[in-house]
Amino acid sequence: MKKNKSHKKIIAPRLKKISTTQILEVLDQQKGKPAGITTFLKKIHGHKPGEIISFLEQLESKKMIDRVSPGKWVLHKSLSGRNSDIKEKYIEGIVDMARGGFAYILSKQLHRDIFVAANKLKSAQNGDLVQVHLLKGRRNRPEGEVIKVITRSKSQFVGIYRKYKNQEVVISGRSNQLTEIFIDKTNKILAEDYDRVVIKITRWKDRPNSQNYGVIIHNLGKNTDIDSEMQSLLADKGFPLEFSAEALKETAEMPHFILDQDQRKDFREVLTFTIDPVDAKDFDDALSFAYNKDGDIELGVHIADVSHYVKPQTQLDIEALKRGNSVYLVDRVVPMLPERLSNDLCSLRPNEDKACFAVLFTFDAESKIKKTWIGKTIIHSKRRFAYEEVQTILDDKNGEYYTELNALNLLAKKIKSERIKNGAIDFESEEVRFRLDENKQPIELYVKQRLDAHMLIEEFMLLANKYVAQYISRKNTAAPIPFVYRIHDTPDPGKLEDFLEFAASLNVKLDFRTPKKIAQSLNDLAEKAKTKDELKVLPPLAIRTMAKAEYSTENIGHYGLAFDDYTHFTSPIRRYSDLLVHRILFDNLKKEKRYDTKILEQQCVHISSQERKAMEAERDSTKYFQVLYMKDHIGKEYDARITGMNDKNFYAEIIETKCECTLPLDLIPDQIELDASRLKAKSMVSDQVWHIGSKIRIRITSANLEERLLLATLLFPEDK
Repeated sequence: MKKNKSHKKIIAPRLKKISTTQILEVLDQQKGKPAGITTFLKKIHGHKPGEIISFLEQLESKKMIDRVSPGKWVLHKSLSGRNSDIKEKYIEGIVDMARGGFAYILSKQLHRDIFVAANKLKSAQNGDLVQVHLLKGRRNRPEGEVIKVITRSKSQFVGIYRKYKNQEVVISGRSNQLTEIFIDKTNKILAEDYDRVVIKITRWKDRPNSQNYGVIIHNLGKNTDIDSEMQSLLADKGFPLEFSAEALKETAEMPHFILDQDQRKDFREVLTFTIDPVDAKDFDDALSFAYNKDGDIELGVHIADVSHYVKPQTQLDIEALKRGNSVYLVDRVVPMLPERLSNDLCSLRPNEDKACFAVLFTFDAESKIKKTWIGKTIIHSKRRFAYEEVQTILDDKNGEYYTELNALNLLAKKIKSERIKNGAIDFESEEVRFRLDENKQPIELYVKQRLDAHMLIEEFMLLANKYVAQYISRKNTAAPIPFVYRIHDTPDPGKLEDFLEFAASLNVKLDFRTPKKIAQSLNDLAEKAKTKDELKVLPPLAIRTMAKAEYSTENIGHYGLAFDDYTHFTSPIRRYSDLLVHRILFDNLKKEKRYDTKILEQQCVHISSQERKAMEAERDSTKYFQVLYMKDHIGKEYDARITGMNDKNFYAEIIETKCECTLPLDLIPDQIELDASRLKAKSMVSDQVWHIGSKIRIRITSANLEERLLLATLLFPEDK
């Protein structure tokens, strides 16, 4: 098949950003002489002095460059004269493990992810910060090998305790990647043979033949029920299983009344309500609605003022930072903050006075923003809505507060339409949910329905996040205020090329020549996929081409939302990033306060890592309940669609139940050759071709709860 000519016109980044390489090359060319801001402005075009200074300060904090005098920098001695390093043969990045055992290294130094084979990972694990050596001749599709682990992403593991004659050891991991951790002499918690324990590493092995050592911090016993499995899953991702006594004591001593009530803008007489899932307990956002004397809509986005209660460097704050976010498993929520805060003091429950931090928007008759205000408020919610209730009111055009809800719905649709027009990508991925019985056993799987009521809330939260980030970024353009931005980089051009070619093989034409054309093409594709089953696989694949959103002090904008400035402000009960944003924002409303960029960036890296771990825990929880649901269906046959493939397995989603299963290739009676793109494969025996999205017939062969693995085999026509 001929390649589409447009492959040569894959986009350049939407926002030109300063790269580490640019800075290091400028300093390398100085041959040891200091360089000032004028030198950088001559060599690196399209940036303001403040932007370059801010980036230089970040590199200085990472010990890549040194400030020798005010406004003058040189290469750090570890890089001086090492031109090969500057040419990016050695890269730092985060390990993103794939289910096939290999990994991609996500690095800010390159626009493309670095592939690392399983045998070149050394002891690196998912989420670790590592140094990678780029292999020669791989510049178009970067490949590398891990040289060393700089920072470990986790220090605690779940495993099975074994006691032998002369030693005690915990065996952690799955069958394809087991880790032995020997018990440290300082261990105090006792265990019996075959107990499942949580162990904390005290000493990492430093060479292939050495050992890891650790101490047991929790003994989970021999139970294998749902509760024990979920606790193990959380502990294995590094999340604490309980709050410390000190943190709970601080929470218990907090007063129920609002201490600074008189200093807040009073919205208690303004119509205010919350809209959340029917089973939600922590309500962290509310909307107020009113018309002013000019007939303009005054919309308030009120967010729980967690910073009013959780003060910096308290035990509660330290533990919230360690967790980074709440974790949402199938059968439970593991909160970032103790329940007295998350479900009581901070939760914007109806008919109670609550402390908030708010953004107030004034919209004219054309739905344009005339004015904004940011500040502390006090509210008294009149009503707690579930999404389904609001949708019924909108559909029936009747019900409590219909006029106000309808006005907000129309306003949200206009805002969304404008956002899409500006180049935002609007993907709606299917979210599978479970209905559980009183014993937490799954009795039904269903796809969460996307309602206008969801979109209504999402649009106003996006708007508030955008305006908070914009306020800070514009407060001092000469010397940007250190802040926590939510950033999303441009897609990997190589992944876009592979996706473009694959879409073309399905007779889908896409135009990826500019950022707006990419957004338009992908949004059109998402609409077509809603009605054409054969295209449903394409939107999830398109999402895989995208960079992962993360937190950073370096504001490069948010590609997916098409925002130059974006942050997370609207969920401080469940995200530490938002709590940080509240503190920085409040300190900079009337004056200017500059936080330490180095410390702030370290916190950004940590909470980004914790977010990834929470997502992994949520996925593992879903897989566990899927296997639990399917364990009584061994031997049954289903229609499925291929969702992924590597040189060992096909992965498929059962159309009826939405459960994912693994099809080992060595159990398929055929010789199968995988395409380099990992998007298609062909039989070496027949003319059979499979690709991502192919509909296949499968038979369930086993359901392994311990491995959270549902195995199936591919059925050929003669097997049916």
